[in-house]
Amino acid sequence: MVVLNYIIPAESGAEFSQIECQVIDEINRRAASHNSIVELIDFLLQSLSPCLPCDRIGLAFIEEKGRRLVSYHAVSRCPQVYLNKGFAQDLKGSSLEAVIRQGRPRVINDLEAYHAGHPHSASTAMILREGLKSSMTCPLVVDDRPIGALFFNAAEANAYEGHHVGLQQAIAERLSQAAEKAYRIEQLETVNRAYQEVLGFVAHELKNPVASMVTNARLLCDGYVGEITPQQRQKIERIAYNGQYLIGFIETYLDLAKVENAEAAPTMLDIPSLADEVIRPAIDLLHGQIEGRRMKLEVVVPEEPVSASGNSELLRVVLVNLLGNALKYGRELGRIRIALTVEGGQGEVSVWNEGPGFPPEKRSNLFQRFVRQNTPELIRRKGTGLGLYTCWKIVQLHEGRIWADSELGSWALFSFSIPVGLSVAATVGTPSLQSV
Repeated sequence: MVVLNYIIPAESGAEFSQIECQVIDEINRRAASHNSIVELIDFLLQSLSPCLPCDRIGLAFIEEKGRRLVSYHAVSRCPQVYLNKGFAQDLKGSSLEAVIRQGRPRVINDLEAYHAGHPHSASTAMILREGLKSSMTCPLVVDDRPIGALFFNAAEANAYEGHHVGLQQAIAERLSQAAEKAYRIEQLETVNRAYQEVLGFVAHELKNPVASMVTNARLLCDGYVGEITPQQRQKIERIAYNGQYLIGFIETYLDLAKVENAEAAPTMLDIPSLADEVIRPAIDLLHGQIEGRRMKLEVVVPEEPVSASGNSELLRVVLVNLLGNALKYGRELGRIRIALTVEGGQGEVSVWNEGPGFPPEKRSNLFQRFVRQNTPELIRRKGTGLGLYTCWKIVQLHEGRIWADSELGSWALFSFSIPVGLSVAATVGTPSLQSV
C-alpha cells in the first residue's frame, strides 16, 4: 500500500530567494503591526503567488483543551468555499493528531488518492469539492505549545516540494504569536458579549416575579385580603420597599449592560441632595442587615444639601455595593462609617468599616471584573467579583474616580468622588452626625 500521508522533517538552514525573503519580511512586519489575522491571511494568498503554489489558505485553532481543531478563516481563489469558519473535527484518532502533536509539517500531494484511503475524512471531501488536489499543513506553535494549523492547498496534484515546506515553516513561525493574540482577543470579546447577554436575560427573568411580589405586598397593605396588624403592615411595607428597589436595581443592570455594549448612555439628571437620594435610600435598603449583624452605623453628611448631576439609581448601586461589602466583610458588632464631604468641586462618599481589610498588594486589582480577594478571612465569603467592577464602571460614567485603602487586620475604606455643583461646594456647613 502506498502511504500518501507523510510528515516531512523540519528543514534547517533553508535558503530563500530574494523575492521569498521580501515576502517573509513583509509578513513579519504586518504580523507585528496588525491585530487582524484575517487581513494577514488574505495578504498571504495575494503575496505568495510568485513563491508557492497556493489557491487556498485555511487557518484553524485548537480548542477544548487540545481535543478539537476548529476552522477560523479561509481565503480561496476557488469559485466556492465549502470548508469554512466554524468547521470542527476531533483530533483524537485523526491523521492530524500526529501532525499537531509533533509540530512537523505534512504534505498530501494527491488528495483524491488520500481520500480513497480515508473515505470518512469530511474535511478532505470538502477540499476536493472545492477543486483542490494538493495539501500542505503546518502546525502553529507558540513557546513549544501547539495552538493550531495553517493549511495551503493547490488546484494541481504534486504541487509541493521540500523547499515549499521550509518556506511555509518560516511563514508559520512569524504568524503563530500574531495569530494567537488576535484569536484570544476575539474570544475575550465573544465571552464579554455572552456575559452581557446572560446578564440581560437573567435581569429580564427576575423583573416580572419581583414586580408581582411588590404588587401583592401592596394589596396586603391596602387591606384587599383582610385586616392586618400595624406590626404586620410595617414588615410588608419593608418587603414592598425592598422589592421596588430590586426592580430599580434590575433596570439599572440592564442599563449598565447597554452602556457596556455602547448601545446607550444612562440618563443624567440633577440630583438636589446626594444624602437624600443616594445615601439614605441605600441605608434603608440594608437596615435589616445592619441590625442583624448588630453593627453600629455612623453617617456623617454636611448640613447643606450637596447636589450633583448624575443618575441617582446608578449611584445608589455603588453605595449599596460598598455598604454591602462593609457588612459582609466587617466584624460583627463592629463600626461602619459613611461620610460625604466636598472639596475642590468634588463630592466624596466614603464607607469605612472595622474588619480584616486587605493586603496593600491587592489594592490595584480590586476593581477588576471577576476578581476576588483570596486572603483566608475573605475567601470564605460568597461573591461574584462583579460588585466592585460595577462600582468602578458607574463612577467612570459619572466622570469620577473610586479607590480603596486598608490596614490589614483592622479596617478597610472604600471611597468614590464625582463632580458636584460649585455653589454647593462653597456653602457646605458643619457636618452632622447620625448613628443607627
